[in-house]
Amino acid sequence: MDIVIAGGHGKIALRLSRLLAARGDAVLSIIRDPGQAGDVRDTGAEPVVADLESAGTAEVAGRLSGTDAVVFAAGAGPGSGAARKDTVDRAASVLMADAAERAGVRGFVQISAMGAGEPPAPGRGEVWEAYIRAKGEAEDDLRRRDALDWLILRPGRLTDDPATGRVTLAEPPIGHGAVTRDDVAAVIAALLDAGDVRRRTLDLLGGDTPVAEAVAALR
Repeated sequence: MDIVIAGGHGKIALRLSRLLAARGDAVLSIIRDPGQAGDVRDTGAEPVVADLESAGTAEVAGRLSGTDAVVFAAGAGPGSGAARKDTVDRAASVLMADAAERAGVRGFVQISAMGAGEPPAPGRGEVWEAYIRAKGEAEDDLRRRDALDWLILRPGRLTDDPATGRVTLAEPPIGHGAVTRDDVAAVIAALLDAGDVRRRTLDLLGGDTPVAEAVAALR
């Protein structure tokens, strides 16, 4: 497969690039900072520099032409303010979806967050509220699109622990907990192959079911 990853220098994105390249997929990773290109190349992916907060639909669609699927892994990241939660976590997702439609790319996997679209827990602060709101609005945008075979994946609390290869993967709610970034990447790689699992919103936690079995159970 030919896969484009938006937010290609993120922790999940780098892990996913390595998995996909190792199995023979061609991976194009969109990054904003040219200084990140070496890290991306080390995974086996090809970096392309584009600022998703300022790029136009036509520019991005040109990068997507001929590919099989988009993985939206971009995020404003820790330390960013409420405004960038909207311009990255929501608006950049909308841009990528618009570009995918324009380029005729149907596959679209969005990495979202548990709690998206729900009232935020009290006391989490303005930035967290903006983040959850942006993720929810990005999800709603995808659900309105008939031209995309979208999947929304909502991981729990992310850790850098080693992969377990075992998860809990199902439509929400499934409770709360943690999941390793390695396992998130493995689930995305498996979902990209599962062409009959589309138009679903899925929660993801660490669990007892091997990744391949968890994805197969969705069919």
